[in-house]
Amino acid sequence: QTQLMESGGGVAQPGGSLTLSCTASESFYRILIMGWSRQVPGKEREIVAQVTDSCRAMYHDSEKGRINVSRDNDKNTVSLQMNFLRPEDTAVYYCKFKAMYRKNAIRDYWGQGTQVTVSS
Repeated sequence: QTQLMESGGGVAQPGGSLTLSCTASESFYRILIMGWSRQVPGKEREIVAQVTDSCRAMYHDSEKGRINVSRDNDKNTVSLQMNFLRPEDTAVYYCKFKAMYRKNAIRDYWGQGTQVTVSS
């Protein structure tokens, strides 16, 4: 079963930076969208950033200018660079691929999540 493996989470200080990465264990026929969501206890998971297969990036309104999402199609990897971190960025971050595992067959793939904690 194809897995998404996240890395780069951890503890950071307010004002600092972190870069998360996510790589798929196998190749896909085509990856349409790569992205990141986050969730805090008691709240719904929300999309933070996404990038399409044409490299069009989309961001949550509150994060524009502070984060950058990028993808490497050769490595099936998506990265999320977060700058000027704030305590409210503390959450579990999940990567997600919307991918075709064969022609005309699309499904979503989720990573297990990586904890990001912003604290002094």
